[in-house]
Amino acid sequence: MSTEDKNRATAAAILPLVGGAANITSIAHCMTRLRLGLRDRSLVQDEALKAVPAVMGVVEDDTYQIVLGPGTVARVTPEFEKLVEQERASAPAASDAHTLSADELAAQGAAMKAAQKAKNQTPFKLFLRRIANIFVPLIPALIGCGIIAGLNGLLINLGWLPSVTPALAAIASGFMALIAVFVGFNTAKEFGGTPILGGAVAAIIVFPGVANITAFGQQLSPGQGGVLGALGAAVLATYIEKWCRKWVPESLDVLVTPTLTVLISGLVTIFGLMFLAGEISTGIGTAANWLLDNTGAFAGLVLGGLFLPLVMLGLHQALIPIHTTLIEQQGFTVLLPILAMAGAGQVGCAIAVYRRLRHNTSIRTTIKSALPAGFLGVGEPLIYGVSLPLGRPFITACIGGAAGGAFVGTFSMLGDKVGSTAIGPSGWALFPLLDGNKGLGETIAIYAGGLLVGYLVGFFATYFFGFSKQMLVDLNAVEETVVASSASASTAPAAEPARL
Repeated sequence: MSTEDKNRATAAAILPLVGGAANITSIAHCMTRLRLGLRDRSLVQDEALKAVPAVMGVVEDDTYQIVLGPGTVARVTPEFEKLVEQERASAPAASDAHTLSADELAAQGAAMKAAQKAKNQTPFKLFLRRIANIFVPLIPALIGCGIIAGLNGLLINLGWLPSVTPALAAIASGFMALIAVFVGFNTAKEFGGTPILGGAVAAIIVFPGVANITAFGQQLSPGQGGVLGALGAAVLATYIEKWCRKWVPESLDVLVTPTLTVLISGLVTIFGLMFLAGEISTGIGTAANWLLDNTGAFAGLVLGGLFLPLVMLGLHQALIPIHTTLIEQQGFTVLLPILAMAGAGQVGCAIAVYRRLRHNTSIRTTIKSALPAGFLGVGEPLIYGVSLPLGRPFITACIGGAAGGAFVGTFSMLGDKVGSTAIGPSGWALFPLLDGNKGLGETIAIYAGGLLVGYLVGFFATYFFGFSKQMLVDLNAVEETVVASSASASTAPAAEPARL
């Protein structure tokens, strides 16, 4: 079977298990998950979905999320969209009938509301989800440009292809030079404004002509304020646009609204936001460097150990703008390699669980299928299928992550910074994106050492402390033991991107 046929078969297997085309209100995908809006959550067959070979797990949040893994999800989603369109076209009457019953719509709405976890609907978490929705679509470009930048640096160091390296530098740097525009576009789109107006206002930040402007007694510089300034400018533009739509006569709207939106938000951006966001961005970079330079081992211990719980709570999304700001300022984020150690602890934990539960075919089968993805930084299958349902192994996985983070943080204190030129990948998939203030070989060695420490500590902590005697008896009691809580845990909420 060709790759295209395999992706189409996966999409065809998923569609009836989520209630068919009539049950789908929206389709999107992120780095690892197919995200579906559903009319009636009760029509979804969770266990059957998990049994589909390409499905690594399911997660329920504001949308129903099917974990397919990086690369696969980007290929399955278009095939899924085609099947949905075909099914709707072939049965329009059924789709229309579905929307005619007020009682049915009310029941569907109640089911959707009940399915959403109340703790994920707090204003703060909803705000973080919006921030993630702004930055997550940028990750593919960050990854692609980051890998090209790394390749270019390697060619320069080796003295190879001197006529090509300037072109590669331009390709790798073009996106980062204009990233503020993309952030502005996505921000306006997410907050309900006109995306192109958000991009237009954010473009002011990177326009070379701002170097001729003085604000707060200082001459502005192109790019000052970066992605944070672009985010603030686009949010302001959105609110100004909405105000104009409310008060400007309809006959003048097409002329007045975009003009006032760009003019007012542009002036505020130039004479306020660029300076303020620039100071905040500088503070973030200074704080991150100070933290690792002076408390590297402790900072790595805390960050590596707490990242899995942050993912469980959806709070890791707050780090996305910080990563992006550091990449924009320094060329790499020093935080991501440390946070990636959480995934190493998770992998070591899973191997220990496999060794301890020799007679539990169900869990061992899950681990065997999920470990390759875990090594590549996709942690959801191991979290929701193994460590979290078992309880104590989740804690020992965090201990492994803390140890790996402390290892990498210690080298930061010694002056060897390890960073990533993009966000998104983790585990072994992060190697092509590594960068630092020393040689590439040394940077790779430190990161690899951190992974090894995370694997080993996660393994031994789980092997010796991850199970009580009674747990081992119960879980090894019968050949086909199943962790009862795994079904509910597999639908526990988690936000994008949770790659570990």
